[in-house]
Amino acid sequence: MMSAVSVFSDYICQLGEGPSYDPASDALFWFDIVNGKLLEKPLTGALKIHELGQMASAIAIIDDQRQLIATETGLFVRDVATGAMTLHTSIEADNPLTRSNDSRVHPCGAFWVGTMAKDESKGAGSIYWFFRGELRKLFSDITVSNSICFSQDGTIAYYTDTATGLLMRVACDPVTGLPVGESKVFVDHRSSKGYVDGSVVDRDGVLWNAVWGGKAVKAYSPDGTLLREIPMPATQASCPAFIGAKADRLAVTSAWKGKDDKQRKLDPQAGMTFVIDIPVNGRFEPRVLIA
Repeated sequence: MMSAVSVFSDYICQLGEGPSYDPASDALFWFDIVNGKLLEKPLTGALKIHELGQMASAIAIIDDQRQLIATETGLFVRDVATGAMTLHTSIEADNPLTRSNDSRVHPCGAFWVGTMAKDESKGAGSIYWFFRGELRKLFSDITVSNSICFSQDGTIAYYTDTATGLLMRVACDPVTGLPVGESKVFVDHRSSKGYVDGSVVDRDGVLWNAVWGGKAVKAYSPDGTLLREIPMPATQASCPAFIGAKADRLAVTSAWKGKDDKQRKLDPQAGMTFVIDIPVNGRFEPRVLIA
């Protein structure tokens, strides 16, 4: 199965995260969070590096001219043509100890945005809901927000606090993207190698999860059954995204963060971004509604 995994970009990210594919430009966008870089690479083109000037972790498409970027101080509208960033909604801007982390757009256009402490202090982060200019806090006391993703019909949301080892599932209002009812454990990963990091859900309801420290991507059925495990060439796989004109492949980011020189030599592809060339029934990210 490793032969199905190839390098998409050999650019080394300290903390590669937040991949999102834009079908209009046929490009993958992702972040080197701690170094404040937005990376852009068409599937058949050259890499572009955009310096953001602050930590950022997630991107959503507003329209063909604008993107929404989740950063350490809030949500910024980015002009695609010029790269200009304009603050739209502050999130924890008065707390220099936290930053944004895993985030994703609900099918209705709402944006779930996770935060965490820059030093991963326990319980310092939260998960927020943003929709048409309104911001609400959904979950607090989160150490490392991750795995935010949704079923195609918008009735199920997934998320995790990576520190707990528990991937959660909660019913969602498909019209607003707000959770309804209590969260329940979807996958208990505590006895498995590595940690639950970023995830996406395909058209069949299969959840694809990058396993940080587990050197793998795992696929779970809608009832939480492990369907397959794909070995990865980097130990710290961080987040997957569907790519291609048919959204039928997976890109996966990775990181070398936390490794010393000796460990990096043993993990030489850490921080690269990969493509898994197996058929998946993926889907494109919804556009975010900011007003």
